[in-house]
This record gives sequence, C-alpha cells and structure tokens, in this order.
Amino acid sequence: MAIPSNRYSKARLIIKDKDGNPVAGKKIRAQLKNHEFLFGCGGFDFVAYHNVPDEKMKEFFRERTEYWLDVFNFATLPFYWGNFEREEGKPMTESVMKTALDLKEKGVKLKGHPLCWHTVCADWLLKYDNETIMQKQLQRIQREVGGFKGIIDMWDVINEVVIMPVFDKYDNAVTRICNEYGQVGLVKKVFEEARKNNKDATLLINDFNTTPKYEDLIERCLDAGVEFSAIGIQSHQHQGYWGREKTEDVLERFSRFGLPLHFTENTILSGTPVPSYIEDLNDWQVDEWPSLPEYEKIQEEQIKEMYTILFEHPQVQAITYWDFSDGAWLKAPSGFVRTDNTLKPSYYMLRDLIHKEWSTNVEIVTDSDGAVTLEGFKGEYIINCDNKEAKFTLSDDSDTVTIVI
Repeated sequence: MAIPSNRYSKARLIIKDKDGNPVAGKKIRAQLKNHEFLFGCGGFDFVAYHNVPDEKMKEFFRERTEYWLDVFNFATLPFYWGNFEREEGKPMTESVMKTALDLKEKGVKLKGHPLCWHTVCADWLLKYDNETIMQKQLQRIQREVGGFKGIIDMWDVINEVVIMPVFDKYDNAVTRICNEYGQVGLVKKVFEEARKNNKDATLLINDFNTTPKYEDLIERCLDAGVEFSAIGIQSHQHQGYWGREKTEDVLERFSRFGLPLHFTENTILSGTPVPSYIEDLNDWQVDEWPSLPEYEKIQEEQIKEMYTILFEHPQVQAITYWDFSDGAWLKAPSGFVRTDNTLKPSYYMLRDLIHKEWSTNVEIVTDSDGAVTLEGFKGEYIINCDNKEAKFTLSDDSDTVTIVI
C-alpha cells in the first residue's frame, strides 16, 4: 500500500510583492511546517510543567515538552472527572485552561479526554440517585465543552462503553446510569449534550475493545441517530505488538462505517511485555519496569511499521501515542523518552518520518506571471522568497491563491 492521494493536494500560487506586482522568475522555497494529519501524543507533561512548584522539576518538564513539540502537532489533555473535580463544584478548570492556552498558542490542536467514563469517576456522585447522576453528567459536559469552546474543539465524549455496564471492579456512578439508560441511551444523551454546546466540535466514541462487540455498539448507536464525528480505537500493546495482520484487520472492520478513524491511545513497549494471563492491564503492578536496549530497537521498528500502516490508510485522520515518556501509565517503558529525559531510537525515527520522509520542502521558480504550482502533503506551509516569508495552507480546497511577500 502506498501513501493515499488524500494526504496530498495541489495549488497554483501567484506570488506578488506588496505593491501588487508579480514576482517573476524567482526561486520560491515552500516548506511544510505543520501537517494537516494529526500526529498526536498525550499532553500530560505540559500539565505537569505548568503546575509543578519546584523550579528544578519545572526545568526538567520544560526540556521534555520541547522534545515533544519537535515531533507532534496534536495533544490529548486529561479531563478524568475524579481528578478534574475531586470535590463537587471545584473543578480544575483554571489549571487545565492554562495548559490548553499555551499549547494552542504554539499551534497544537487539542482534544479533551474523556467526558464520560466509569473509571476515574467522581466518587461524590455515588450519593445521588441515577436521575441526578445523569443530570450532573450532562451539566459537566455542558461546562467543559462550552467552557473550552474555541480552545478545545475535539472530545472523547464517552470512553469504553462496551465494558461499561458489566464493569464490577468497584461501584461507580457511570456504570449505574449505563445500566439505567442502556448503552445506546447513555451514548445518545452525552453526544447530544456535547453537540448542543459546540455544534462544530469533533466528537468521538472511544474504546479498547476491537472485537465485534464494539462494531455492534457502533451500529446500534448509528441506527439510533447518534452522530459520531470519528471512531476512536485504543491500541495499548502492553502484551505484545499487534503486528500488520491485526492492525489491517481492525482497519478493515471499522472502516466499513465510512467514518474517520482515530487511533487514540497507542502504546508499544521497549521492555518486557505483560504476561498473557493478565486480563486487565491495570492488574499488572510492578515496582520497576525498565526500558531495555534490545527492546528499544524492536520498539523503533514496530512503531515505524504501525505508523506507516495507519498513515497509508485513507480513513485514518489521527494517531495519538499515549505516553511520551517512560514510567507514566502503569510505570510502563512505553515512551519515546526515558525517565531521565534521554531520547530513545524511536524518538529520532518518528521525528524523521514525520518531518522528513512525510514532508514537503521544495524549491520552485515562478513564471512570468509570478505563478508556481505547489504539490505536497496537506498542511501549513512557509513560503520564502528572497528571505521574505508568508504563510499558506495547502488543503483540499486549494486552487489558485495569491500570496503577498
């Protein structure tokens, strides 16, 4: 499979000076600066950077976030209800908003995760009856989606619905209302509330379950009129790399819905995998889980293959790697960066793949009318002529565009 045509576009650029004269017979450098495709990663280190009080640790996270920005253009920020609002009526809006505004200013697109989930749910909800819990769930969606509108316009609206009604590791308010209203009933309500508060938002359903159970849930929701912007697919590979066969099988089965696909939580280890007898990854609790040199090389190769497969599929719009650094979720050696901020082979590989191999950096000469044809990967470009710069976005709608330099 080759890179699909929908990753590319073409435009006729007419270059003029500030007086309106065509810039004829001049060399123009056109360089892609930001992909339209969403190459994402968890933005949790940015939250830490903005909130650690210790200056030494702040510098540590500053270095880490600079490495992050050299690769990615899309960040997932945490909205786990049990952490975001530990005490009812006291959400961490200001803290997360500070991080969101900083990333937006840096040109990073943002997604909030998640608005409704049975795990890391607010314990204080348990004192309420199901009708009140539902009201408070919808009010939370109104607060977050409406309050962050224009800053965060993409949300994992509901997370892991396949297991939600039968989740029994501990009591929680969301499993209660899922059983009260049904899977489809709950999904429909939370999506309607999210859409009502940001009609232009990108709204996802998200799940780790890639079996036919998830396909069946999506079908039932679509039949009930739920409007998904995209289907979210988790791919935490703590028990071993999926490989080409499974990845392509998942793509084939979920692409049949005709919706964009987002690989929302991707993880590939550079250490020993979790034993196969472990059913819930959260049950694998270890004191240390080191990254090992021999596994780091394997991680590099596996990430390259998986990203290539996903980028080559025309319906995939986003790939989010979950842990930028080791030692985050479950202490896993899953990141591109070791715990001491040194970079793994996978970091250099992915940076070069995105910004060199899958990039456009060309020199073209204007004709007598100051016109050139630019063909390349879709995204935001810097156009340079005689050390003067202008910005341009190459998209599906690009045709003839006048650029003043």
